[in-house]
Amino acid sequence: MIYSAQILILVYILITFAYSALEKIFQWKQSVDYYRLHFKDTFMEKVIPPSLLLVIFFELITVILSVLGIYNLLLFNGKQLGLYALITAAITLIGLMIGQRIAKDYAGAMLITVYFILTVFGVFLLK
Repeated sequence: MIYSAQILILVYILITFAYSALEKIFQWKQSVDYYRLHFKDTFMEKVIPPSLLLVIFFELITVILSVLGIYNLLLFNGKQLGLYALITAAITLIGLMIGQRIAKDYAGAMLITVYFILTVFGVFLLK
């Protein structure tokens, strides 16, 4: 397979973001409570529900673009949608990392960096 590395990265991103979005959707109250505690004593504490909705929106866009990107790579050798998926994932991860920094969760920010590196590598492969 000519695009096996790119497809594997897209599948990984797809699973990661789909699980994250679905968890936030189906465990909404627990997610809001968790993030209110996580962002306690920051300006973010008051805007958790709209912030979560924004994160879910970007995660779902990433999931949809990942599915379409995998489909296009497999059937048409088209890289554009996969590239859009990974760029959307990178933007989402930057937003999440900023949130972790605001919460002073430096270990959490560092963990997001691992996902970001994989995502940027995927962008590099799809360029």
